[in-house]
Amino acid sequence: MHATAAIVAPVEADLDLLEQKIAMLIAQARELRAENETLRRDLADVQEQNRALAQRMQQASGRLDALLDRLPER
Repeated sequence: MHATAAIVAPVEADLDLLEQKIAMLIAQARELRAENETLRRDLADVQEQNRALAQRMQQASGRLDALLDRLPER
C-alpha cells in the first residue's frame, strides 16, 4: 500500500498543478476575449469617425473648388 501511495501522491500533486494552470488559462482566455471585443468596438468607432471626416473633407474640397471657380481669372 505504501508504494501505491508514494506513486499516487505525486500524480495527484501534478494533477492539482495542471488544474490550476488550466484554470489560469481559461481566465486569461476570457480576459483576452473581452479585451478583443472592446478593441473591435473601438476600431468600429474610429472607422466610422474616419468615414465621417473623409466625407467632410470631400464636401469642403467641393466648396473650395466652387469658390475657386467663382474667382475672376486674370
